[in-house]
Amino acid sequence: MTSTQTEEATVLTNGFSTHFHEYGPKDGTPLLMLHGSGPGVSAWANWRLNMAPLAERGYRVLAPDLVGFGYTERPADVYYSLDTWREHVWSFMDVMELGRTSIVGNSLGGRIALHMAGQHPERIERMVLMGAPGVGMTITEGLKALRAYQPSEENMRQMLLDCFAVDKSIITDDLVRTRYKASMEPGAFEAYTDMFSERHAGSQLGITEEQVRAIGTRTLLLHGREDKVVPVDVAWNMVRLLPDADLAVFAHCGHWTQIERATDFNAVVHQFLSGGGS
Repeated sequence: MTSTQTEEATVLTNGFSTHFHEYGPKDGTPLLMLHGSGPGVSAWANWRLNMAPLAERGYRVLAPDLVGFGYTERPADVYYSLDTWREHVWSFMDVMELGRTSIVGNSLGGRIALHMAGQHPERIERMVLMGAPGVGMTITEGLKALRAYQPSEENMRQMLLDCFAVDKSIITDDLVRTRYKASMEPGAFEAYTDMFSERHAGSQLGITEEQVRAIGTRTLLLHGREDKVVPVDVAWNMVRLLPDADLAVFAHCGHWTQIERATDFNAVVHQFLSGGGS
């Protein structure tokens, strides 16, 4: 596979089928990209503007749909929790023969990366946490709007406009249709509703100051200054606590720095992962 080629496939992880995207050379520097948790989210919806540009810089980019999201199988007996998502990613890494990798995590994906770094830091080279929840996180109005989503194309459009972007022009008809289609996959809305209910632990994403201070992985925090879902103050809290972290704040930007400021995002991530700023 060359840096201009892409693969969309499925693999068996922990007994269920995981859908993923792969860009770049097989012998490239491994880079795992973990998406967030909004309705209709998928690896493609989150990372479509980033995977190919990063692959062109020599990375082997792997972006799975986390269990409960996108086009990954939703087992009837799955218990949604931070531990479940972490174990899913470990299993995916094992199947893809990734002994050690860097991780870029968006929102929930960033929280999963922190959870992984706390368990097996030897398997994570570097982390980029983009709009990730952390110390000081509260239930924001943006987060409430995401959780209250009811499936319709118009509701999806309004939610994306209200919660995610300062530049409303990025909320295109294609993006709305892509997210709405994914939110209407068989079992998708039911899983999304269940994972944040009392029957599951999808909302239990808290982390203590002591846990953060114990994470020594080299980290870059990226955050939109106008983020309505995870306030930028959370990133400031985290950069003060993490032993080896930098913070870049993007002005005139909401929760989606990877879409709203895609060119800048790709450049900053590459600079960090390739050793710049260390």
